[in-house]
Amino acid sequence: MKIARRSAMAWMMTQCIALLITAPVLRVRASSGPAVAEKVRPAAVAGAFYPADPKELSKMIDNLLAQAAPPPVDGQILAAVAPHAGYPYSGPVAAWTYAALKGHKYARVVVIAPSHYVGFGFTSVYDGDAYTTPLGQILVDKEFARRLAKMSPTIALSDKGHQFTADAPEHSIEVELPWLQKVLGDFELVPVVMGDQSYQSSRALGVALAKLLHNQHDTLVLASSDLSHYHTYDEAETIDHRTLHALQAWDYLSMSSNFESRVWEACGGAPIIAAMIYAERMGASRAEVLRYANSGDVTSDHSRVVGYSADLFIKSAQAADPPAPFSLTDQEETELLAVARKSVESIIENKNPYAPQPSTSETLNREHGAFVTLSEGGELRGCVGYTTPIRPLYMTVRDTATLAALRDPRFPPVTVSELPRLSYEISVLSPLRRVTNVEQIKVGRDGLLIKNADSEGLLLPQVPVEQKWDRQTFLEETCRKAGMDPNCWKDENTDIFSFTAVVFNEKGRE
Repeated sequence: MKIARRSAMAWMMTQCIALLITAPVLRVRASSGPAVAEKVRPAAVAGAFYPADPKELSKMIDNLLAQAAPPPVDGQILAAVAPHAGYPYSGPVAAWTYAALKGHKYARVVVIAPSHYVGFGFTSVYDGDAYTTPLGQILVDKEFARRLAKMSPTIALSDKGHQFTADAPEHSIEVELPWLQKVLGDFELVPVVMGDQSYQSSRALGVALAKLLHNQHDTLVLASSDLSHYHTYDEAETIDHRTLHALQAWDYLSMSSNFESRVWEACGGAPIIAAMIYAERMGASRAEVLRYANSGDVTSDHSRVVGYSADLFIKSAQAADPPAPFSLTDQEETELLAVARKSVESIIENKNPYAPQPSTSETLNREHGAFVTLSEGGELRGCVGYTTPIRPLYMTVRDTATLAALRDPRFPPVTVSELPRLSYEISVLSPLRRVTNVEQIKVGRDGLLIKNADSEGLLLPQVPVEQKWDRQTFLEETCRKAGMDPNCWKDENTDIFSFTAVVFNEKGRE
């Protein structure tokens, strides 16, 4: 496929959002059967993000699909992610998602997308009858849309996020539809735009979909999202691969937290989280990243790029292989303990943050959650951590050791006279994974994070061993740590996440 040379402004317009185009006037094709489409959403970006001519559009998609070579899928694709930029830019990546879907049959597709132009604080399920593309009209499954909107106060029937004007041509659902028409043929559509990108909104939507569909497997959930925006090529690759590593580990809680804090980026981050929550509750256990690239791979301009990925969430008859256990060498543990001690001594003695040199260890330069525990005479003196992988591990240890000495609200700040008596313990966390059966929790192996709305509590794996708790007591005490009733773990609105940890101190590894 030849891509015409464009001006810099035209390129930026179709990277993720189109700024100024005229909405096309379309003659809507009558739908077959008794249903009559009265409220129809016309194509807003035909002729800008993709060809307006049906033959040209069909040929472009066929050419892109022919160049994609995803491996055979072992299992059922319950959900997927595809980018939504202009086809010349994101199409070579999107094609991998859609090529993987060829040959699969779905009666219904729920497309979950972000709102680029209109702000609103809920999840908007389209209240109209159909969406239209140059390839024809797709009827909305109105009955399913009505049922979905009743499942949560955060979800409503609306045209918010679905409407468009010449100055605000929302494209995030529309760009996915010609692909779906080509690879799936006939299906009904449930168009969903998320105005609120919080974890609670994503959870509400994912849980609602799983409850509605529980034993049905004729629906595909598609999250429409690009990844990082307008960084240099190398910066984008670094940010995006952190996101995709968490996606493959199914650590959607860390993803959501880092999207909200802008540590990682995805304009459709909340739709991705919702799709993962839905797929997990439907039995999916494997996430596959089929393809990653960014716009610099097409334009050769590496100064300001947009990242794209093609991802699948699969339910397989065969259990997924457990992840390889995380480990550290003796030298890496010694280096981290030295960073922790020097960080505390520097901030207490000199009032200056410690500035460690970048580690030569590839492992210590990767992002991990970690906690630093300070003890004095065998008694706890401070413990603070990052639950999510925000910074390189050696910097996470620097930060959390400093915070444990100064900011643990249970204790006054460490004093200079205490420094010689302090001992240090570090816990490096694995990715978080939601517990689907509390019987899977193993005391001594697992740490727990319990979350319900804004309440959240975490206990490290060594705590129940030290306190001689059984599994139920461990759950109850984690609820108390979150400031909730000890039986909160039984609440269907509570999420329980487990993790393992590499725990070591100056005496050695635990």
